[in-house]
Amino acid sequence: MTATSALSLPRTTATAARVLRQLRHDPRTIALMILVPCVMLFLLRYVFDGSARTFDTIGASLLGIFPLITMFLVTSIATLRERTSGTLERLLAMPLGKGDLIAGYALAFGAVAVVQSALATGLAVWFLGLDVVGSPWLLLLVALLDALLGTALGLFVSAFAASEFQAVQFMPAVIFPQLLLCGLFTPRDAMHPVLEAVSDVLPMSYAVDGMNEVLHHADLTAAFLRDITIVAAVALLVLTLGAATLKRRSA
Repeated sequence: MTATSALSLPRTTATAARVLRQLRHDPRTIALMILVPCVMLFLLRYVFDGSARTFDTIGASLLGIFPLITMFLVTSIATLRERTSGTLERLLAMPLGKGDLIAGYALAFGAVAVVQSALATGLAVWFLGLDVVGSPWLLLLVALLDALLGTALGLFVSAFAASEFQAVQFMPAVIFPQLLLCGLFTPRDAMHPVLEAVSDVLPMSYAVDGMNEVLHHADLTAAFLRDITIVAAVALLVLTLGAATLKRRSA
């Protein structure tokens, strides 16, 4: 029987439930996804113990970047493991389409991303004293969208890796350029015009911009709505591309 093409909610939720059951028996992966961003924020706060303003300046940006990176790493490896173990081929031989599989993974890791983002945001705002002018709930929204973007990027690049080592190697190619050009280290308008133009098409730039909007504005701004819309749209686009490029087995 061949995989079906139409997206089905029961098949998607069944896939998500299977992924969550697997994660429940993998405490190291759970720790990487949920605890590592919190630990990194905690260390960052006390690295700048003598300069709280510095933590306020970059803490909000990193609150979105850390979940994006961890979700990218975990989902790219987890999806690749499904393919190399033959699980993916067996699943796609059933009435399960590529869209169901990708959507199920996105739903499962999205549920983890909610927990991850909530813990990291709560830690930063209410324990580490991150000074946010806007609503912490908007900060949580951006952190969640960033984590979902990392999930989408991880699912997408896993189609092009033949081993877990190769999946990890995609991080310098996909994540590091965005990290350098997102405006974390210097304002994007102060970069070389060519690099500024490149940064304008990278989703992490809008993730950082969205965090900074919440950091400095008490109300919703047009720039904030633009930023979160772009991040969400890119995540959806990458998930669609991930479903289109998903392979049954590694080369």
